[in-house]
Amino acid sequence: MERKRVLHWFIGGAALGILNALVFTHFWADRPIGASTAYPYVAAKLLGITNEYTQKIEKAGLWEVWFLLGGLIGAFLVSVINRDFKPRLVYPFWKETKGENPLKRVIYAFIGGFLLIWGARMAGGCTSGHILSGGMQLALSSILFGLVVIATAVLFGRWFYRKSNHH
Repeated sequence: MERKRVLHWFIGGAALGILNALVFTHFWADRPIGASTAYPYVAAKLLGITNEYTQKIEKAGLWEVWFLLGGLIGAFLVSVINRDFKPRLVYPFWKETKGENPLKRVIYAFIGGFLLIWGARMAGGCTSGHILSGGMQLALSSILFGLVVIATAVLFGRWFYRKSNHH
């Protein structure tokens, strides 16, 4: 197996800490890191909806759209620089555990994404907001949320990705 040079975890953590500190400053965004408000913001803009809620999320929603676009572009650039960019619908691990059907993969991805964003809106924020911003501020609710997310991800992942006779 080819060993790839990867960015050391400490550099990524330090960069995230600096980003979090900058995001909270008044001249940058004056808000915590987050992503889930971008979805109702975009939906409201596309559908032409204006109400008390859409006015309340105007600044946060626009900022989060740019934040998500930056993450997407950044991930793409890193994958190109590392020479491991390869678009695919069915990943090797998925193929090994769930089979090769791309429609099944898309359906599961849509359901998972829908549940994730629905849960984020019900919780009043997403994992990036709770874990990254709240965790860095040592907010007890965010630390508890992070522990529950990790435990749930491990338990569900072990169950969902168990080897089955799909062939």
